[in-house]
Amino acid sequence: MSADQLAADYAQVFLAGHPRSRLGLVTAASGAEALTAAGWSGPANYDNDTAKFSAVLSDWEDRFGARVVAVGFSTLHLSVAAPPTTEEDALLVAAEHFAFCPDNVWQGRPPYTLAAYAERLTHVHNWDFWWD
Repeated sequence: MSADQLAADYAQVFLAGHPRSRLGLVTAASGAEALTAAGWSGPANYDNDTAKFSAVLSDWEDRFGARVVAVGFSTLHLSVAAPPTTEEDALLVAAEHFAFCPDNVWQGRPPYTLAAYAERLTHVHNWDFWWD
């Protein structure tokens, strides 16, 4: 399945679980660029430079077929066409996620370790982030 089709499918699932969601349109070449263009400040409690987060997302778009599906005040939801499939690769991605959003590890599901978080990334086609 293509990255764009997966994103469309995940958007339908997301909307079904969040019926009060609203559609937003932004003129941008990608979801990563749309965050900066829209002035999204989701990770403001962690870092105020949205361009840094867009740069990481742009890389994830290329490497994993990630697509921005939804954003909120302090949340970001991505579909992922090519998630890590091995424990070793998942641990490397988990380290990137930790640098991007430490709350996912520190305040996510126990146990609060990078290895446990990595296990939850293997073969998973959506990544969700939230900043406290």
